[in-house]
Amino acid sequence: MENRAVIFDLDGVLTETSRAHFLAWQALAKSLGFELPDSVEDAVRGISRLASLEIVLEAGGMTDRFSQPEKVALAEKKNAMYVEQIKGYTADDLFEGADELLRMLKVKGYKVALASASKNAPFLLDAMGIADRFDAVVDPATLKNGKPDPEIFLKAAELVKSFPENCIGVEDAYAGIESIRAAGMKAIGIGKPEVLSNCETVYPDLKTALDDYFSTL
Repeated sequence: MENRAVIFDLDGVLTETSRAHFLAWQALAKSLGFELPDSVEDAVRGISRLASLEIVLEAGGMTDRFSQPEKVALAEKKNAMYVEQIKGYTADDLFEGADELLRMLKVKGYKVALASASKNAPFLLDAMGIADRFDAVVDPATLKNGKPDPEIFLKAAELVKSFPENCIGVEDAYAGIESIRAAGMKAIGIGKPEVLSNCETVYPDLKTALDDYFSTL
């Protein structure tokens, strides 16, 4: 249990899929008869599909219009639209510094895990050629609670046999940072400080985090 580990979110950290997610939510909203404002894009970042759906439906004033089975069907419809958008992803879609960082962590003896709420994460890791860089990938279907609950990061630590205090979590979403902090791990934020106001250490992109923070590990 003395393993040191770095646990990554996927969307917005290793690659940019959040825009593809939001475009799919916009398409779903349009099919339901309303326009989804751009302000919702950050709100649905990093949380589960059904939790995102609730935010989308609230934006359209449709919170109580659908039964739970209907909501599941709507979430699946959105996911089908999203999957169509990411089918063409390759290694070229990795953020600058991502492959270099993953390789460096291996060399330095760190365990590497993925803690993404996306059920499409394994597909994306394969498509971008980095699946073999990960010692563990948490299956969100096995979890009871989504972010900001710490369960997903604690599960990742368990899978790589590491204590939370020996782990670093990397996230681009407010809810994800909350999850990392609640798990008792060091949090590294990727994005804008004003969005990640709950994180002490924030970098504009992964390459900057690699050059500054991770290079000193």
